[in-house]
Amino acid sequence: MTTDGIIRVVIVDDHSLVRQGLEAVLASAEDVAVVGQAADGRSAVDVVSDAEPDVVLMDLQLPELSGMEATREILEARPGTAVLVLTMFEDDDTVHAAIAAGAVGYLLKGADGEDILAAVRSAAAGQAVFGAALAPRLRTFFADRRTTPASFPELTDRERVILDKLAAGLTNVEIGRELFLSPKTVANNVSMILAKLHLSERGQAIVLARDAGLGRS
Repeated sequence: MTTDGIIRVVIVDDHSLVRQGLEAVLASAEDVAVVGQAADGRSAVDVVSDAEPDVVLMDLQLPELSGMEATREILEARPGTAVLVLTMFEDDDTVHAAIAAGAVGYLLKGADGEDILAAVRSAAAGQAVFGAALAPRLRTFFADRRTTPASFPELTDRERVILDKLAAGLTNVEIGRELFLSPKTVANNVSMILAKLHLSERGQAIVLARDAGLGRS
């Protein structure tokens, strides 16, 4: 946030009409300024690097680089940036993957202008923001994370999610589709999982993960 209290926002969506609509909503507020826009994930990373926004409004279904991957790259370079997902996807796997990628908020497209402005302000203030329709499921998700001891502490959050999908019997392509990752990225993560767990085969990881209770969701 600038010294004059203005929240700097970058809008990322592959539909120009959506970007124009969001810009109009944000421009109606005196404390918010749109400092950049991007139509694909790769451009989003570059625009955020140049514009240095406080908040990024991020769609997930993007060309070049998915919104999930763009979120990870943005936060690796600028961990203080708040990424607020604005998408049509509301399934649990997508919501949880967005949280694992570092998003501080998740809104569904169709939210009204006041809700979007309130979410941007909350995200800029460091607060987590989730639409009312998602809140009950997220409370269950976070409760499960608090009460269940973390298996395989040597793995990153993303690697544990992928291992859980492996244990459920999903292929790399299926895992990538659910987590908005390329099959190559999934394969690289699987290789890292095997190395960290000192295993030589994918099947060994599946057996180990199932013994630990993964793959049942």
